[in-house]
Amino acid sequence: MESIQQTEVQKWLEHFVNKDVYVHLETTNGAYASHFDDKAYTVGAYIRNAKVNFSQAKIVGNGKTYRAGLKMEIGWIYAEGLTDWTIHNDNQLLLAGHDREGRLMVSLEISETSFRY
Repeated sequence: MESIQQTEVQKWLEHFVNKDVYVHLETTNGAYASHFDDKAYTVGAYIRNAKVNFSQAKIVGNGKTYRAGLKMEIGWIYAEGLTDWTIHNDNQLLLAGHDREGRLMVSLEISETSFRY
């Protein structure tokens, strides 16, 4: 993965607009937080192969961290804290947010084909 290049990621997001696509969205701090602080809350969210269609997609940020949003007919999907990106299998956009130590905190993946599970 490499640091997010906002213009390039925006082009890929727009590639998926108005198409039926599969989304993987995941957040986590559980494996990291509970090991070092017994008072820390373990939180996380995970959804894989949600089939959606969005009419607008946008990535915004400050040059260090980014937020990507997908506007659907009756709501939004968004991921915040994104830092890195890559294209996998020539057609899957992978966005991830890593903390200062390189640990995964959030990921958003979009593909025209379903993800392995």
